[in-house]
Amino acid sequence: MAANVESMFYVRQKPWHGLGTMVSEAPTSSDALIHAGLDWLVEQKDVYTEDGALIPGYKVNLRNIDSATLGIVSDRYKVVQNEDAFQFTDDLLGEGVTYETAGSLQGGKKVWMLAKLPHRYIIAGDEITPYMVVMNSHDGSSGIKVAMTPIRVVCSNTLNLALNNAKRIWTTKHTENVMSRVHEARETLLLAETYMGELGKGIDALSKIKLSDKKVIEFMQEFFPVDLDMPDAQRKNNLRLLTDMKRRYFDAPDLSHVEKNGYRFVNAISDFATHADPIRKTKNYNENLFLRTIEGNPMIDRAYKMVLAVA
Repeated sequence: MAANVESMFYVRQKPWHGLGTMVSEAPTSSDALIHAGLDWLVEQKDVYTEDGALIPGYKVNLRNIDSATLGIVSDRYKVVQNEDAFQFTDDLLGEGVTYETAGSLQGGKKVWMLAKLPHRYIIAGDEITPYMVVMNSHDGSSGIKVAMTPIRVVCSNTLNLALNNAKRIWTTKHTENVMSRVHEARETLLLAETYMGELGKGIDALSKIKLSDKKVIEFMQEFFPVDLDMPDAQRKNNLRLLTDMKRRYFDAPDLSHVEKNGYRFVNAISDFATHADPIRKTKNYNENLFLRTIEGNPMIDRAYKMVLAVA
């Protein structure tokens, strides 16, 4: 294996690397928010036209420290402050959960806290660490969202698969008693444990689906077809990406012990989706990658469905 190819596989980092602030020493969510610079409030103001006429039915959410606009929302929208949104997670700390990172995206429109769950899972011979992201939005796009993000420890590949039998994402209640706290914490842990249990079954099933090299390349060409009738630039770009994707399946040192099966293929696609350099890296590339980690990455889910379809 060429040295430059090998080195490509040993610099992979978690998809939230470089985002937010480490808050692992924070004893409570309030302390974590202070460490991360998220200890601000959202204020609502009326919305007016340029000539001063009130626009009925809408409010503007503003950050109190600098009056930054976070979103225009319906006047039925209930603000949930950062402290309230994350408070229920304090009850998880008694169960061995630890805070790791917290931060904001899109100029404060979305705020998030990431925690590591206490259990370690050995699945298909790999150590999988479950992380949990709690996100609150101030632009009206969602409520308080909790998402599981399992990471394959040896390479930081995400294994956040869309499973049929377990939720990976759920939304907590946005009500006046913003959190029947202990109940919410217990429900969150139960959902997390259920997801990890089903993930283990899913990975086991993937490991039993054998794939020929020909089938793997066919799958990859569905992501990046290389046709003679394509414009030269597109064909060149697709060929580059396809070559990169192939290396992540055939040459990755962390997959050398894994047979040529569905689990190896999904890992290679996850590696590509999470760590490969795009043709053009946008200003918000890292934020968008992290959001796909939370919401679910379409490329990884597509790879998972491809393999199941040939089982």
